[in-house]
Amino acid sequence: MKWLNMFVKYRLWIGVVLLLLAIFTNVQAGFWPSFVLYLLALICILGHFIIGPMRLIQGYMEEGDMEGAKKVLDSIWFPALLIKPIRSVYYTVKGNLDMANQNYESAEVNLKKSQSLMGGGGIMGDQMKQAEGANKLQLGMLALQKNEFKQGESYIRAAIRAGLPDKENEAAAYLQLCSIMFRKREFRAGKEFFRKAKALKPTTPQIADQIKQMEKSVNQMPG
Repeated sequence: MKWLNMFVKYRLWIGVVLLLLAIFTNVQAGFWPSFVLYLLALICILGHFIIGPMRLIQGYMEEGDMEGAKKVLDSIWFPALLIKPIRSVYYTVKGNLDMANQNYESAEVNLKKSQSLMGGGGIMGDQMKQAEGANKLQLGMLALQKNEFKQGESYIRAAIRAGLPDKENEAAAYLQLCSIMFRKREFRAGKEFFRKAKALKPTTPQIADQIKQMEKSVNQMPG
């Protein structure tokens, strides 16, 4: 919905204009005629600071426009004012952008901040649980890049337990566990994780290619 995205993008300035109109009306006609304008201004301005423009980021991320996503993040002046679930998403996106820029130290810091904000019940709780799983998977990947294999395995197993948002993430998690098991020479467990990854039939080119490349060597493994 383009109109909603436009509203979110300019919500703060709409709120400022409404506030100025409310003050003008208040001076000219009194408080009650200006009440609705004050209320709308408050909703717009508060909405900008406690919800933010995070809705706009989804489109940029889907298009792979990291620069556009970064500009949206940079427009959030006071992330500490964002409500808890939105703040968690904010740090998740920052972590993803850091990973895309290979700034792994900053990525780890931001992903851990996001993790610390997760939790809750109900529908939002289920969504946050999936986000928690995706975050733990990314932290596991970061740990593996630093050759911290024990920590990486712990994070990835925790990600699977928490639940992942789609089969692509699940397949990636199982492939990482497969590699870890082979490294530990636990070939039977490694083969089982590979079978689980393959059974998910991921379509992401990178993951699908990884499965094809691993399949021949997996079949030659003992166990």
